[in-house]
Amino acid sequence: MTHPEKHETVAVHPLVSPWGRFGLYSFFIDAPEPAVVDTGIATSPAEGMAPAIEAIGRRIEDVRWILLTHGHIDHIGGAFALWERTGRRARVVIHEADAPLLRSRRAHVDEYLSGRGRYLTDPDGEANVSVATRAVISGEMEPHVLVRGGETLSLGGDVTVSVHAIPGHTPGSVAYSVDGQRSVFVGDAVQVHGAANGFPGYTDPAAYRSSLVRLRDEIRPHHLYLGHPYRRADGTPYGVELDAAQAHEALTQSLAAEERVTAAARSCLAAGHRETDSPYSPFAAVADAVGYTGDPTLEPSPFFTSMHGYREQSDRNA
Repeated sequence: MTHPEKHETVAVHPLVSPWGRFGLYSFFIDAPEPAVVDTGIATSPAEGMAPAIEAIGRRIEDVRWILLTHGHIDHIGGAFALWERTGRRARVVIHEADAPLLRSRRAHVDEYLSGRGRYLTDPDGEANVSVATRAVISGEMEPHVLVRGGETLSLGGDVTVSVHAIPGHTPGSVAYSVDGQRSVFVGDAVQVHGAANGFPGYTDPAAYRSSLVRLRDEIRPHHLYLGHPYRRADGTPYGVELDAAQAHEALTQSLAAEERVTAAARSCLAAGHRETDSPYSPFAAVADAVGYTGDPTLEPSPFFTSMHGYREQSDRNA
């Protein structure tokens, strides 16, 4: 008779760092080799993480793993600064598809220009994104561990973390799952109905949907940790720590939101390219269909990010 492998239960602590009107969320996994999931921006290790970790009786200098869910600036911006705080002893982990965003500030500018920047028509857009990357990314660096999904990381003792590829929000989005307790960290891969912007953002709609289905039906989190307080259909936000029932609800609502947006986007693209005076142009029909009234120019502009993803998907299928 075989017995299921046992794992030590580890505590997870949210770490909130200030950024203007918003808080940025990282998570401390209190393992024998402590880990931090996502790193906020350049100031986050000093202003948010260090005091929060000290408050639970630990030290930021003892962090040995830096696990990045994806490459956006508000998740990798503090990676270099945190690595420096650990005496350069922590190992930085990221999916190979998003690694260029850790290696190079310029990669963020190029991403802007090739995607949402094509619709924002902001003459200062490139310059503003460039300034932002210098301000909020603490340093360019080469990751120590590149993952593709399917790996297991050992955090000391019998604590292990499984890596799952969940592309869609970005090509290199991953989930980290603490084995034995199904504590799953997904960054921004579960958008529900969007965060404060009110619209879900993803670069690859088909991959996003497939990843949501996999999370809900295969990975099945007992504890789900989100990168931001994403919102239900009625606008009320979830917290960033969800139990099993809330996780299932958030995943199901995310799929429902994606289905509505997909139907509207397909109809809009089938009708042909129509430039108008609408701030949502050339996708005004999508905003009308789903009742989106937010400001599509606010960075990171999830509306145009997702719409560009649908346009690319349509072009591939043509």
